[in-house]
Amino acid sequence: MKENILKTKSYAFALRVVKLYRYLCSHKEYVLSKQVLRSGTAVGALVSEAEFGQSKIDFISKLSIGLKEANETLYWLSLLKDAKYIDEKMFKSIQPDIEELIKLLVSSINTAKKNNAK
Repeated sequence: MKENILKTKSYAFALRVVKLYRYLCSHKEYVLSKQVLRSGTAVGALVSEAEFGQSKIDFISKLSIGLKEANETLYWLSLLKDAKYIDEKMFKSIQPDIEELIKLLVSSINTAKKNNAK
């Protein structure tokens, strides 16, 4: 069985987000950390849901929502950095992961749309 890179990377990212959430809570930040936890873990959940979509349209829809969640996660991470809840080093450590997920999601959605049009 072929490895699902998107599923593997989104799950690994969700684990990083959970660890970031714990770190932020240990520093008494609860509001923004909850937002990044919700959106950051939603990406992997939606990728997992898409895997068993009822149709190609459902598959594309789930990945599209995952893309929106990934973009929202990048927003929250940027806000956490600019508000000085995480430092530049922490941000630069996690930023490439979410940007890679965004690219993978865009590519997967575009491929699925192209194949659905045939």
